[in-house]
Amino acid sequence: MSKGTIIGVVAAAGFAAFLLYGTLESQAAECFVVVDFRGRIDSATASAATEADAARQAQSTACGTIAFGMDESIACGNVKPVRQVCQAK
Repeated sequence: MSKGTIIGVVAAAGFAAFLLYGTLESQAAECFVVVDFRGRIDSATASAATEADAARQAQSTACGTIAFGMDESIACGNVKPVRQVCQAK
């Protein structure tokens, strides 16, 4: 390999490491949520910068499979989860 190729590979690896670190660093909280919406139950886990954001994303993911249409999706997102467990990463 030429010197230029090696420098390019090292630079690309460094940039990839920087992106990975930045992505993982911003995921400071993780939440597991169980949602019961109109008798349909699902659960999901999500991570985000804050516990509130992680819980909201987990609930939205769980609602995605048990709510049909925009009205139900909004209503499902507003129900209190049956179970919610959050932890800092």
